[in-house]
Amino acid sequence: MRVLGRRIYWRWYGEVLLEGGVLLRMSGDVAKWLRPGDRVRLATAFKKSILDFDEYALEGVFPLWPPFSRELEHVRESPLGQEAYRYRLRVREATYEGDFEAIAELEQFHYASEKEVVALWVCTRCQKSLLANTKPVCDCGGEVRLKEIRGSTPASRFLVLELLERLPFEPKILGYLRLDPPIPRMHRKTPEGVERDIRERIFPKDWFHPTYEGGSDWEAALDRVKTAAARIARVVVHPDYRSEGFGGLLVRMALAWAEERGAPEGRREKHLVYTIAQMARYHPFFEKVGFRYLFDTASGRPVLFYPLTGEAKAYLERFLREDPLARAHGGRLFRPRFGRVEGLKGPISLQGVHKAYRSHLDLEGLPQEVREALAAFGVKARVVERAVLRGADLEIPPGSLVVLAGASGAGKTTLLRLLLGEPPDLGRVVLPPGKRVAYIPGEREVALGVGAVLEAVYRKLGDVGAAIEVLNRVGLSDAVLYRARPKELSTGQRERFRLALLLAERPDLLLIDEFAAHLDVPTARRVALGLGKLCREAGVTLVAATHRPEVIAALDPDLLVFVGYGGLTTAPRTGPRT
Repeated sequence: MRVLGRRIYWRWYGEVLLEGGVLLRMSGDVAKWLRPGDRVRLATAFKKSILDFDEYALEGVFPLWPPFSRELEHVRESPLGQEAYRYRLRVREATYEGDFEAIAELEQFHYASEKEVVALWVCTRCQKSLLANTKPVCDCGGEVRLKEIRGSTPASRFLVLELLERLPFEPKILGYLRLDPPIPRMHRKTPEGVERDIRERIFPKDWFHPTYEGGSDWEAALDRVKTAAARIARVVVHPDYRSEGFGGLLVRMALAWAEERGAPEGRREKHLVYTIAQMARYHPFFEKVGFRYLFDTASGRPVLFYPLTGEAKAYLERFLREDPLARAHGGRLFRPRFGRVEGLKGPISLQGVHKAYRSHLDLEGLPQEVREALAAFGVKARVVERAVLRGADLEIPPGSLVVLAGASGAGKTTLLRLLLGEPPDLGRVVLPPGKRVAYIPGEREVALGVGAVLEAVYRKLGDVGAAIEVLNRVGLSDAVLYRARPKELSTGQRERFRLALLLAERPDLLLIDEFAAHLDVPTARRVALGLGKLCREAGVTLVAATHRPEVIAALDPDLLVFVGYGGLTTAPRTGPRT
């Protein structure tokens, strides 16, 4: 069959008319790429002139409808390679109005968004245009629809990441990716100046042309596009989920989308997918997927490429081998900056340690009515003695992750105090040389200061790249939050900021009491996973007190120490170390 015409109403709604008078309803983002005269194959079980979204399949050069969709399970591994938890997810092309509303809300968290307000809405009653990051309410009371996501183009297409199994307070859409045709021109910055049209020196020119050039007649501009490359223009993940590997997952799905369907325009086999991403200097998720860094644009932004075919890989490798500037970096952009700490010089050892507390309770100074009430229970004066540890033995090798578990009041905080240098009543605590940093609520606090989050961590580390690494690991991966002050953070965000400041001290021994006490279950396990991995990579010995099983599972400690009834019971890790 041939396409006779198309009409695009919204990104989520369009119509395509085929020979024989069959009208197909589909998303506008798919309909816009079908030109009059295109040959397509229609499959449907319905004999009627109008077919809705779920009533047909359509194929041109590549499959066109139903939209691209994949369900998958995303496993998060502990620091030593065991499964900590998993997500059930769906990655699919944005199709419905709610998808694009979610994209608009997420766009405000993209590091490169240049607009304070990122979406344009229109009232269907009074036709008034409204700027807002979330769906606004018009003064006239009419229904408001999303007209455009500012910064995108008519050629843009989107994947969304949907959380299939979620708690009531978790978002349905966790992130999105925007895929575009190649930009029309690209030049390289070199020490000597600017090298023009660098892409065409590396790959065939027709891989990038004709591409979308814009203009007032955007439909005609779309009709001319036929390239062998696609550009990832945006990858945005909800700020609370950025440490979970979802950015890389979206990129991998975009590669599959481009390879299987020729996205975004679906007219030609794709040889390449590339991205221009300043953020790639500070986060390696593109490189983890397999992208190679080739050059900086004339404005100084790094460009990374992924070859989908053997032909593209050969061109890419030849450039890396023969170009002097490319040989110097070898296709690698990101370099870890936090590195390793010096580490403890030996094990921590408790040998026959006794520790007890004694307090005298009396009625002096209490109001008469309170004293009489206590006397009615037989309470007058009492000396309370409690032995927290009795002959306790413990050894913690340097670089270990240790979790202290037990009921409130069992002695977890007492043990942390001993590791900080408080003397025992009897026995011996051996503490090897090294920098000790601790957070014990009410006793050893962390001054949050008044400056911006990123600035505070940077001032301690002296390296902005290392500061971003630390913030990412504790779950503060939102560039907007980098600019926030402590008073502007939520209680949970302040707890994560506190962890970042502790890590910025580059400790050899890190002691944390009541770890993740103010975090919900999903956030607690994400933060525990990031903290555990950073401590292992850096050689930090971590001793954290918690009673939360999801935190213990995510940390995957070398040693689980149960504190209580005067003793220590240890449970060494038994799983494989990878």
